Amino acid sequence: MNNILIVEDDKSIHNILEEFLTKEHYQISHAYEGQEALLLLEKNKYDLILLDLMLPSLNGEEIIRTVKDTPIIVLSAKVSTIDKVNCLKLGANDYLTKPFNLEELLARIKVQLRSKTNPTPSLKYKNLELLNDYHTLLLNNHKINLTKTEYAILKQLLINPNEVISKNKLLDLISLDTPDCDENSLKVHISNIRKKLKKYSSQNYIEAVWGIGFKMS
Repeated sequence: MNNILIVEDDKSIHNILEEFLTKEHYQISHAYEGQEALLLLEKNKYDLILLDLMLPSLNGEEIIRTVKDTPIIVLSAKVSTIDKVNCLKLGANDYLTKPFNLEELLARIKVQLRSKTNPTPSLKYKNLELLNDYHTLLLNNHKINLTKTEYAILKQLLINPNEVISKNKLLDLISLDTPDCDENSLKVHISNIRKKLKKYSSQNYIEAVWGIGFKMS
């Protein structure tokens, strides 16, 4: 059973998270302020940390700087891109703004725990292979170099290739890697990916679902 440390001073949020995650068969530990969290981290090993930023005694950013080798998902009312980018640069693995959806949080928790225990070297779909370690795509034995944003977009589409991902959701998913991407630039990046793929295959790999978003074709 995975052990999750919740570092959150709002007891109502804390209780909601504990009740929800306990039902999902996670073991939950508590810290209501920063120094308490560090004491627990010195004594115990956790599989994942859910971390608020605005904490008594020691803020979340200081905890991120201290923690090594434990995935951190930030849960914060700070919504600015600067705050998100700062936390990710410090070492956080993911960032959700409050209020958040519990099912989305659960999905992100599973991604972090899966990545920790069973790293995936690549994502495959038909004759496409996205190499996670090198931000490179292989198509019909041809190597295609992708920009950071192109890689982030294609990765999300390949994780669930049969799922239609809305534009807003896709922008949210890639915001960790490319926070400056917006709806207009998203279309441009997808167009650029298609052009790169067409050099080596006549097949259309990315399908636009009118009025919703995109999926793998």
